[in-house]
Amino acid sequence: MARTPESSSGTTDYRPAPTLVARLFGAAVAAVGLLVFLTTLVVALLDWHTAVVLVVAAGGLLVVAALAAAATRSVSVLRLTPEGYVVRLVRGAGATRARWSEVEDAVTARVADADCIVLRLRDGRSTTVPVAVLAADRDDVVRDVRARLKAARGSRR
Repeated sequence: MARTPESSSGTTDYRPAPTLVARLFGAAVAAVGLLVFLTTLVVALLDWHTAVVLVVAAGGLLVVAALAAAATRSVSVLRLTPEGYVVRLVRGAGATRARWSEVEDAVTARVADADCIVLRLRDGRSTTVPVAVLAADRDDVVRDVRARLKAARGSRR
């Protein structure tokens, strides 16, 4: 079941999907593990107290927990405003921000075996957002994007 995106003052924030958060969380845990390993080597070579390793490990885990909480609560992958959109945390998205007046059209496509929303810009650039990275229903996101694009076109006339 998809979570409802958060809206305020005409802005809609689409949060990261749990799978994306899990990947980021996994990478952060691996980084903390590497840091603890390197700290252990330094402690052993310099004959420091082993409490240093515990402090580094505890600090690293606190940072990972804070990042995970922030990723699920305050970070948006796709932000739609009355003026345009912003895409974050998506490698290879192309243009990560544009005004609705710059958007030629919005289509759905399969890119690298993933369902995506593709926003084609008038200057030839595009923005590609895999639907799987969003904690929302694909059809709802597409409807929202198209409605905003239509509203922006209507306001220019």
